[in-house]
Amino acid sequence: MQIGTTIAQFLADEQRANNTNNTDLLALMGQVATACKVISNAVNKGALSGVMGSLDSENIQGETQKKLDVITNEIFIQTTERGGQLAGMASEEMDDVYDIPAQYAHGKYLLVFDPLDGSSNVDVNISVGTIFSILHYEGSAANPVAADFLQPGTKQVAAGYALYGSSTMLVITTGHGVNGFTLDSDIGEFVLTHPGMMIPVDTKEFAINASNQRFWEAPVQRYVSECVAGKTGPRGRDFNMRWVASMVAEVHRIIIRGGIFMYPKDTKDPAKAGKLRLMYEANPMSFIVEQAGGLSSTGRQRILDVQPEGLHQRVPVILGSKNEVEVVLSYHAGM
Repeated sequence: MQIGTTIAQFLADEQRANNTNNTDLLALMGQVATACKVISNAVNKGALSGVMGSLDSENIQGETQKKLDVITNEIFIQTTERGGQLAGMASEEMDDVYDIPAQYAHGKYLLVFDPLDGSSNVDVNISVGTIFSILHYEGSAANPVAADFLQPGTKQVAAGYALYGSSTMLVITTGHGVNGFTLDSDIGEFVLTHPGMMIPVDTKEFAINASNQRFWEAPVQRYVSECVAGKTGPRGRDFNMRWVASMVAEVHRIIIRGGIFMYPKDTKDPAKAGKLRLMYEANPMSFIVEQAGGLSSTGRQRILDVQPEGLHQRVPVILGSKNEVEVVLSYHAGM
């Protein structure tokens, strides 16, 4: 594909190349791109628009909501609910399924999203993002229920993330590789800048929240200690550690230059299987990572094979450069 191609042109060309003609998916992807443009504008204005800080409310996960969490969630709903492509939506910021209002046409897709990943970084002006996943609606009722969304990641039709950083980028997959688009503010369009994105198979960078080290399982303890030991340790080379506290920023760095990201199973809160949400974070990011040549696992199984049991289910996540993920998985296999 030619550098500078708009995202709409790219998706149309991709469908022709794969002998598909899905105008509903094209329209929905266009609406998602528009939502990301609006969110980018809201995030970039920052304190100028008075939307910094937290609210006196929590989401379903018990996390304090930022003002922008609520605003960006509403942006996503308002931008996508009227097009006629969706049967329903689910979001990290909503307790239950969002029904498409009766006055709008209903479609054959389900949209799940995290409207502002890494929102704890907003007030300190560090990169945040949006994550989304598109599924087929396989039911027959006018309004889907939560069970209709509980499909394994292998059934995703498309997934992507927007990164609101020094530039705004939208990285997507429809199952035919991973491509990155940068928002050109002069023309108001996402244009292709990173075609055929692939994760290097080897890396010397790992990303993990080291403050949780005392809670990690033995395989992760071993892997990180070996990385920290550097040239004097069993790996025989030096590693760098990174941690941004924004999954979008972590995964984007890994796709660009390699790395491994870990939010593993630990004993910090035995009631939680993991930290990250399967539907809104782990599944879409795993789809992207695998399409870019990387691996993604809970440590015990491929994330895309996990059968969801709830909209807000959490899972451990280990993903990134193929060879390093395989090292961590080999340590888990020896438990």
